[in-house]
Amino acid sequence: MAARAPGRDAADALCVSCVGLLEVDGVAVSVISGGTSAGTFGSSSAVSRRLDEYHFTFGEGPSLDAVSSRSPVLVPDLGAGSEDRWPAFRDALLEDGIRGVFALPIMITSACVGALDLYRQRPGPLGGEALASAMVAAQLASAPLLDLISGARTVEDSEVDPHADADDDPTPDMDRVEIYQASGMLMPALGVSADEAMLRLRAHALATSQSASQVARAIIERRLVLERDDAHWPHDTNGSHHSQPDPERGSP
Repeated sequence: MAARAPGRDAADALCVSCVGLLEVDGVAVSVISGGTSAGTFGSSSAVSRRLDEYHFTFGEGPSLDAVSSRSPVLVPDLGAGSEDRWPAFRDALLEDGIRGVFALPIMITSACVGALDLYRQRPGPLGGEALASAMVAAQLASAPLLDLISGARTVEDSEVDPHADADDDPTPDMDRVEIYQASGMLMPALGVSADEAMLRLRAHALATSQSASQVARAIIERRLVLERDDAHWPHDTNGSHHSQPDPERGSP
């Protein structure tokens, strides 16, 4: 079994503690790199991890905005008529029974590296005391993320690549192994580039209301086949149009 990333246990423990302290239903720590989701580092549950993964699947969401703006993004009611940000992300969370979402940026020195994401099933603002505590929790989340980055750099230092870009982000894509594996399988099967394979995978996730990891898992397990001819709808090996669901629904 592969070793867990440095700081992962501490990040999970912080998320679990936040659920009770902040009176929310789910918490996750997102890692954001280059304006996109690089993975969910810590979470209070498997469901919270899946919810947080929508940032990657849809390429939008409060975590990305919190990091880009370096300020909290607070959405007390995703179902409000005036809330029109992140339509795909919003609809997916509403379908999962989430009404409130709050993202607080995580800073390591002057760099904004991720966000602490809070999910709540009932609508309503995050109260002043809870918000202040959440901001402290976001500061605490920087410690396990620093362990992660330091650990990744240690590995890099022991395996020096003379052709590596010195500006490359050492943070690994924690929850993306299956996605990249599935994309690698799609490249020869569809005769497409790596970018096109990833685009096809994410497009199928959007079309079938699944996360990118669920689609990737179905491809790896041969339950889903994406065809070369774009005129044909993707099918799975059981003859239906959708891959078999990966049952991870439940309380965040």
